[in-house]
Amino acid sequence: MTSAAHPNQHNAAAQVRLDRPIVLVGMMGVGKSTVGRLLAAHLQVDFVDTDDEIVRAADLSIAEIFERFGEEYFRDGERRVIARLIDDGPKVIATGGGAFINDATRALIKEKCHSVWIDADLEILIARVSRRNHRPLLIGKDPRVVMTDLLAIRGPIYALADFRVCSDAAPHSNTVDQIMKALQT
Repeated sequence: MTSAAHPNQHNAAAQVRLDRPIVLVGMMGVGKSTVGRLLAAHLQVDFVDTDDEIVRAADLSIAEIFERFGEEYFRDGERRVIARLIDDGPKVIATGGGAFINDATRALIKEKCHSVWIDADLEILIARVSRRNHRPLLIGKDPRVVMTDLLAIRGPIYALADFRVCSDAAPHSNTVDQIMKALQT
């Protein structure tokens, strides 16, 4: 990176008045956690991944929570964790792929946060989620079928977010740049 890029980055960050949390929503594999860490560093605020917080609170993996208690139980815990994180002030929060689908969670995010939908092409999502096998909704299933079905249901709901940016094969820093531009509008 050239030294000329640093003043522009600081100016962009200074132009974003962060008066509330930024919540990243979108499909599994879109890069919410990676983009969230980069964005938080850029804005000099804390980053929190709701999945990590849920795992820490339950002392179980997400797959174990799904297996033992079911998705509804997980979503209720996820909503409570998000509510707590939101009340802690400005930060960047990466949510699980299904968080924004829950009506109560979405209403809370829409009321108290800047919501950013990170969207990606189906082929990119499939390539990313196929690299790891820890996602409860994909265990023992064809990722293409599951992701296609989830996108059909979730896409219109993700579109309710305040901002939409696209993630592609380019570095995640490009997605961060898109978010910064969106937040400046």
